[in-house]
Parts: sequence; C-alpha cells; structure tokens
Amino acid sequence: MDRMPAKELSPQELGEQKAYAEAFRKLEDRPKTYCIVTYGCQMNERDSETLAGLFVSMGLTEAAGREEADLVIFNTCCVRDNAQRRALGNVTWLKELKKTRPHLLVAVCGCMMQQPGMGEEILRQYPFVDLAFGTVNLHRLPELLYRRVCERRRVIEILQDDRSAIPEELPVLRSSAISAYVTIMYGCNNFCSYCIVPYVRGRERSRDSARVLEEIRGLQKEGIREVMLLGQNVNSYGLDRQGELSFAQLLKAADETGIPRLRFMTSHPKDISEELIGVMAGAKNVCHSLHLPAQHGSDRILKAMNRRYTKQRYLEIVSHLRAAVPDIALSTDLIVGFPGETEADFEETCDLVRTVEFDSAFTFIYSPRIGTPAASMKDQVPAEVSSERIQKLIALQKDITKRRLKSQIGQIQRVLAEGPSRRDPLQVSGKNEYNVTVNFPGDASLVGQFVEIKITDAKESTLTGVRMEKGV
Repeated sequence: MDRMPAKELSPQELGEQKAYAEAFRKLEDRPKTYCIVTYGCQMNERDSETLAGLFVSMGLTEAAGREEADLVIFNTCCVRDNAQRRALGNVTWLKELKKTRPHLLVAVCGCMMQQPGMGEEILRQYPFVDLAFGTVNLHRLPELLYRRVCERRRVIEILQDDRSAIPEELPVLRSSAISAYVTIMYGCNNFCSYCIVPYVRGRERSRDSARVLEEIRGLQKEGIREVMLLGQNVNSYGLDRQGELSFAQLLKAADETGIPRLRFMTSHPKDISEELIGVMAGAKNVCHSLHLPAQHGSDRILKAMNRRYTKQRYLEIVSHLRAAVPDIALSTDLIVGFPGETEADFEETCDLVRTVEFDSAFTFIYSPRIGTPAASMKDQVPAEVSSERIQKLIALQKDITKRRLKSQIGQIQRVLAEGPSRRDPLQVSGKNEYNVTVNFPGDASLVGQFVEIKITDAKESTLTGVRMEKGV
C-alpha cells in the first residue's frame, strides 16, 4: 500500500479553531460542563485527552458524571461489533435523560463515526444526537460546537477525503499526573482482512521524532514517571518520512531522555527487527514487557487474515526476544471463529499458546466488520462453535497466567504506585515493569513513587506484596 506523506495542521487551521474556542467562551447560552465517555483502545483514550483539552480551552469544566453534564460526548470504537453496540446503546440511554433535560447536548465522535454511511445513520436513527464527527476532524471541535450552539441545529460532519494531517499543538488535559500516552504515529497500512482500522484511521503517518522527544522531555519536567508510546503499528514508525529515525532509534532516543519508565504498543510481528530487540535488551528504562498480537496459530488462517507471517516465524521472534531479554513478559491478541476456521485450525492456536506461554492474552470472537474482506468470506463459523472455542482458550490461558504469576512470588520488584487499591483502601496499587498490577500496604503519600516490593502472593491476574523500603 502507498504511504501518505505526513503533514501537520497548518497555523491557519489552528488559529481558526483557537478563535472559535474564544468565541465560544463568550456565548451566554452555552454548555458549561462536559463528560467524555471513551470506548476502545489507548489511541482513543489519548484522543479523549485532546477532547478534554479542547473543552477546557472553550471554557467548559468536567462534570462529575453523565447525569450532571451539560454536554456528553461518546468517543467511539468500531473494531468489534460489541464495542459499537455498547456505544450506541449508551447513546440511546441519553434520549430519555434529554426528555427531562432538554438543554443537554449529545455528541458522538471517534472511529465508529468514520465508517462510511454512519453519519447518515445517525441522522436517521438518532435524531436526538446534536453533534457528530470523525477521527479526521477532531481538531475542529471548537468550530463544530460553536455552530451547534449558535445555529441551534444538528451538526454532522464526517470527512472522508483527507486523513493525512497530524494534529500537533492541540491542547491536552492529561488523565493522569503519573503516566502519559505519547502518540508517535497515526493510521495503519497493514489491511488485515478482518480489521476496519485502516479505513477509519487512515494510512500510516509518523510524527516528527524531534517533536516526540520534545514532548517526552516536557512530560518528564512535569513529573510524569511513565510514558507509553502509541501507534497502530509502532514498528512501522518513520517509514513514511524520508531520513526519519526508525522505531528502534526513536525508542533508544526516548530512553536517553531519562524518563523513568517507557512502554510501547502495538507491535506487528512482521515488522519486529533485531535492532528493536537489541534496544529493548540494552535500554535502561524500557520495560521488559511486549504486546505482540499473534491473532492465530494456523498458517492457513494467518494467510487468510493477511498477517504476513507464519506460526513458525512468530515462534522464532519469541525465541529471539527471550534470548535477548530473558525476563520479558509477553502478551498477545487472539481471535477465534475467523471464517473457515476448523477445529484443527483452532487447535493450532491452542498449541501456540501452550508453546509460547504468554503472560496474558486478550481473546476475541471474530466480529465481521462491513467493508473488510473477511466480512464477505464464506464459511462463517457458527456463534455456538466460536463460543465453545473461546471458553476453552480462555481456560487454557488462565492456567498459564496463574502459573506465570506464581513464579514471581519471592521476587523483589520495582512498582510504580498509582493510587489506592480498588478493593482495599488501606492498600496501594501500581504496575511492575511487566505491566502486572501489584497491591501492597501503603497510603497516598506513595503515589507517584517507585517502590521496592517483595511479592508474597499471586491472584488470578494480579500480585500482592510488602514494601521493602521507602519509595524513591
């Protein structure tokens, strides 16, 4: 697939939206509070931070919840049918709330809206939605909302013609004072046969590495302790920019900024390089954890998925990773019920799971996405068969995860304290470098610190421990 040349939003476009934000602040009959409901991946979570930043620039403040907000916006996902149905179901719920609060504004944005025909469907089936826009024109929120309030009519704007602009210099309201997402690229060129992402996020566009590194340094000055580099396929970073750093080089440079902890996702197996493995092995602050979606264990299904690697190649990558980084924690994505999947194909996936022994896995039943090649493939697997298979796969991975967590009992691990434990207010919760939640006795004074924890027990998906020394 051809690569689109990366370009940034022009100063004129940014200036226009700043002017709309200022004009919106001066409106008397405007919403004063907002609530953002986010579905989907970390990229959507990061987009929601930009939405929040734009709202603040327009004079809005965050409400305690949907019921109290003057404006509720749903940042949607369409990767799987379940996520889309949940989003639309929640949007419909607001229809009733709007009967008692007629001034409530309802907005829908994100990947779901970028699908062809979705704007027309919103107009037809959801007349109570006031504002809808896609991923392409998120930066135009000030203008679109200004138009909705001033013109007192619905504003639906879904652009399909240009997804190449990189939204630099937009305001951001970070959701955490401890960790941060840094998007390094947008879009995807892989066109896996089941995936809608390239159609709604566009082709790959890399941010300028100097800007990425400047953002990381700025976050470090603000006290951020952990950065997650984001992209649909981070391993392709820089290929669309002549003379740009490779992802391995960018990761090395990010490590050298001194940010205390670095993670990244998502990595496509076909693009994993020995250079990247070497950087992970030698870096000081890059976590020894990697999300490496396998999707399936059958070569026949992998070919039908257009994944462009074999099961053997995937196992070779895992072998190289563990040779270079012996304690690396591997997580993955797995799909069951892909069109044409036989019982033998499914057993190949189970064999892959047993062989690799992933630390964790996100398992999904195949979800047809209109517009993707797989949606029209023959031999769609019956729902009851897919359900039976995924339960077997979940049980298999659950046993492996439990065993791998138990193997960490007795270790002393460096944990970044993030906040109180959800289940016990007398305990603090944080992540170790393997991206596992660790709970331990402590109080709010530890939040934001790295704490040495001796692991004493393993639960189903978390660890517990005791503090060895004062945080640093």
